[in-house]
Amino acid sequence: MNKLYISIMSVASLLLVTEAHATQSIHDILKRADESRGNVVGISWEVVIESVEAQRTTDTMVYNIKARGFDISGLSLEPPKYKGNKILMTNNNMWFYKPGLSKPIPIAQRQKLLGNAAYGDIASTNYAEDYEPTVLPDEAVEGEDCHVFDLKSKNDKTTYDRIKYWVSKKRLVGVKADYYTVSGKKFKTADMEFKNTVKVDGKTRPFISKITMHDTLINENITYMNMNKPRLEALPDYIFNLNLFMK
Repeated sequence: MNKLYISIMSVASLLLVTEAHATQSIHDILKRADESRGNVVGISWEVVIESVEAQRTTDTMVYNIKARGFDISGLSLEPPKYKGNKILMTNNNMWFYKPGLSKPIPIAQRQKLLGNAAYGDIASTNYAEDYEPTVLPDEAVEGEDCHVFDLKSKNDKTTYDRIKYWVSKKRLVGVKADYYTVSGKKFKTADMEFKNTVKVDGKTRPFISKITMHDTLINENITYMNMNKPRLEALPDYIFNLNLFMK
């Protein structure tokens, strides 16, 4: 009886270790993918957002983004009607400010920015911490083998309630995403490219260069987000200070 009990406990322990290891591995995969979307000590980039409807550009916007970890500070550069607008995100809370306002306005990451893009789309991703992952069967995207995850938001501050997320096994970057409402309805998809690189701790790391977002209801509506000029730089605390946000 004692030998049988010991054997059962050994198998149970092995399963627990294996499950813990698998969970850690999933977290590591998502964390590595997050690192190519802005999760570094200090980095800035320029994002050009272009909304296209029926093959015609309807609006464009250019933001300068400064990111430290998962906090961001953004300044609108173009067009003139949006120039000087600012966004700030710290600890998953986001604010908007434009010249003339007496104080910043709290906004949600999922609020529309331009076209299919939400404010949260121009921020760093933190899928490793903000979402509960479920592993789906592997699939290939454009011939590239990918892990596939069903991500469910852990809180109501995230940009999306649920995401089906494809992460390249070879490059460990997120190459495709489907976005769903809380009721399970898919409303847009995104394809991601990583032609930029940054060097962190002496190692070259791929960095997001383009996101193409498709409206699933109106196929002709497409939003392009081109991330240019990524540059590592030291970013002081005041850049992410809400009290200094309007200055």
